[in-house]
Amino acid sequence: MVLLFWCQIVLPLQCHIYNSMTDISYRGKRSRSGGRINNRNMDTKYIFITGGVASSLGKGIISASLGKLLQARGYKITIQKFDPYINIDPGTLNPYEHGECYVTADGMETDLDLGHYERFTGIETTRDNSVTTGRIYLSVIERERRGDYLGKTIQVVPHITDEIKRRILLNATKQSLDFVITEIGGTIGDIESQPFLEAIRQLRWELGPQRALNVHLTYVPYLAAAGELKTKPTQTSVKQLQGLGIQPEVLVLRTEHALSEDLRAKVAHFCNVDLAAVIQSQDMPSIYEVPVNMQHQGLDAMILSKMGLEPGETPALGPWRDFLDRRKKAVREIRIALVGKYDLQDAYKSILESLAHAGTYNDRKVRAVFVNSEGINRENVEERLAGMAGIVICPGFGQRGIEGKVIAAEYGRTYDIPTFGICLGMQMMVIEFARHVLGYQDANSSEMDAETPHNVIDMMEEQKNITQMGGTMRLGAYDCELEKDSKVWKIYGETALVRERHRHRYEFNNQYQQEFESHGMKCVGRNPASGLVEIVEIPALRWYIGTQFHPEYSSTVLHPHPLFMSFVKACIDGTAEA
Repeated sequence: MVLLFWCQIVLPLQCHIYNSMTDISYRGKRSRSGGRINNRNMDTKYIFITGGVASSLGKGIISASLGKLLQARGYKITIQKFDPYINIDPGTLNPYEHGECYVTADGMETDLDLGHYERFTGIETTRDNSVTTGRIYLSVIERERRGDYLGKTIQVVPHITDEIKRRILLNATKQSLDFVITEIGGTIGDIESQPFLEAIRQLRWELGPQRALNVHLTYVPYLAAAGELKTKPTQTSVKQLQGLGIQPEVLVLRTEHALSEDLRAKVAHFCNVDLAAVIQSQDMPSIYEVPVNMQHQGLDAMILSKMGLEPGETPALGPWRDFLDRRKKAVREIRIALVGKYDLQDAYKSILESLAHAGTYNDRKVRAVFVNSEGINRENVEERLAGMAGIVICPGFGQRGIEGKVIAAEYGRTYDIPTFGICLGMQMMVIEFARHVLGYQDANSSEMDAETPHNVIDMMEEQKNITQMGGTMRLGAYDCELEKDSKVWKIYGETALVRERHRHRYEFNNQYQQEFESHGMKCVGRNPASGLVEIVEIPALRWYIGTQFHPEYSSTVLHPHPLFMSFVKACIDGTAEA
C-alpha cells in the first residue's frame, strides 16, 4: 500500500511541482506548469495511445480506427507516431527489422503505421507526423551546440521531454485541428519509452482532463491448458503505467476470444477504469472491420463524453460499410504473384493493401502469393509463376534477387501476363527489355554493376556526390506528365498531370529512350521539370507497365489507386473464369 501510494500520489505530485519550476520554452498561452504552449488552436484535444504486455498488438490500427470514427463525426483530426528507437527515421532499417518504409508526400521516410493512418482516414501525413528518439536527441544536441540553452546542463528532464512535448503539439500549431492522436511505439516497460511517457504525463497535467486522455492497449492471453483467459498481464501493465504517473481512462483489450462481462468488470475494478471504458478488440477477419467494432462498443462516443463533448448521433459510416459488404461478397479469387526478395508481408504492406482495395472494387478477392526472386531461374520460372493471373515486380534495393526479377519480367512480357513493376521492379523491366529485345546482354543498372557498358538505369546526377544514406534519396511527391492517348493516360482518367511519391536514387537513362521506343517500350510519363522518365509501358501487350514512383502509397480504402484498379481488372479479364 505504501508503494502504491508513493507511485500514484507522491511521485506524480513531486513531478508536477518540478514541472511548475521549469520554464518550458513554448510560445503562446501559458500552461499549468508555467511553460508556454505554442498551440494556435487552444481547443485541440490530445489522445495518447500506449501499449502494454506485448508488441504488435495493433496500436496503429486502433489509432487509425479511432481517427476514422472521430472524422466521421465531423472532427478534423491528425494521427502521429512517436517511435522510441534511436534511428533518425526507418529509412536505413532492414525491412526484416521494421517492415515497410512508408514515404509521406513531403518526403519523410516513416513507420508503416502512417500508411494505416492514411488508408483509413484519407488524410495526408507529413514529416511532423513521424518522430523518433533519434530526431528528438538530434534536435536537442544541435540546439545545445548553437548555445541556445545558455550554458545549462542538458538533461532528459526537462530538455528531452520538452522537445517531445513540442513535437506532440506541433501539428496543431500549423493547422486548425480538433483532435491529435499520438501513438507511442514500443511497450510499457521498455527503457527507451520512458521519456515519451514522462512527456505525456506532463502534458496531461498541463492541458487538463478534458484536453488530454490516454487509451492503453493490452493483451489478454488465453491459456489452453487451463481453459482460461488471464487478466494479470493487463493489470501489471496498467500498474506500470500508473507507477509512471499515468492513469489510463480507456483500456482496449486485444483478445482472440470473446471477453465475458465478469472479466471486463474484473479488469475495470483492478485498473481503476469505468466498466464501459473496457473495450475488447477481438481478432477480426479484416483490419477494416475494426472501426465498426470499436464504434459498436461506443469507443468514440465514450471518449467524446470524457473530454466534455456531446457525442450526438452515431455516424452511419455508409461508404465504409459499403466497402466491407462488397469485400465480403467478393469470394471469387485471383492469384497475383509478388516477386521480391523478402518473405515478409510487412515489407510490402502498402502493395498488399492496394491490391486488396482494387480487388474489392473489382468484386474479387486478391490472393497475393509471395515468390522469392532469389529462387527464380529460367528452369523453374514457369513452375513458380504457374496459375498466376498477374505479376508484381516488387521494389527494393541492392543486388540480391534482381536476376530473378529480370526473369519474372521476361516471363510476363513473353507470355503477355499483366505485369506491374514498381520502382526497382520497373528498372528490372527496363533491363530485361534491353537485354532480350535490344540485344544488350550486358545491360544493367549502375547500382548493380558500376562498369556495365550499357547502363540503361543510372544514378541521377544530383545523387552522385551524396555520401550519407539516411533521407538523401529522391523522396516525396513529384509531378508526372502523361503522354496523351497512352495506356496510363487513359487509366488516370485522361488527365495530363499526376503527382506521385518517390523513393530512389537511380533512374531510366534517357540516352536510350529513342532505342527503347522504336522497339516497343514507350516512355509515357516523365517529370516536367527534370525530364526524368517515371513510367514505361508496352502498348502492344495487355498490361505491362512500370512506374519509378510508388503508387501504393496513395491508395486508400475509399479511393483505391487507378493503376492498381486497372491492373487487377486486367488480371481478372485474363483469367478463364472472367
